[in-house]
Amino acid sequence: MDAAIQSFVHGFDNFLISTLAAGLLLVVSCVVYVILTPMKEMELLRNGNASAGLGLAGVIIGLTIPIASALATSLSLFDLLIWGVVALLIQLLSFRVVDLILKDLPKRIENDEAGAAIVLIAVKISTAMIVGAALWVPAPVMQ
Repeated sequence: MDAAIQSFVHGFDNFLISTLAAGLLLVVSCVVYVILTPMKEMELLRNGNASAGLGLAGVIIGLTIPIASALATSLSLFDLLIWGVVALLIQLLSFRVVDLILKDLPKRIENDEAGAAIVLIAVKISTAMIVGAALWVPAPVMQ
């Protein structure tokens, strides 16, 4: 019991700093994503656009998965920050890919086309899971 308490006392500050850093990274990444995409997700959401809400939920989950993986595997806060930025860039790229495939994704979301939002969510979560998993294992040796 004493070892558990000592472990808590010695590790709590690192836990708190890491958790707060990851949470802050998630919030900042979401804000940057919303600013850089052509839709005004928050305005659409306030006006009852469910597709904007679905798309934003996909972004939040899509950023959380790799940030959580980075948090679990990072050696430092700087390492966490680097992989958080990579996750954001990949999520922005995945938005662009879906936009190219579906043609005019922002307009579809603005028109509350749920199908387009669902495809966007699927791509975002799938991409996040791959990136998150890649952070857990050593890179394969290419020959």
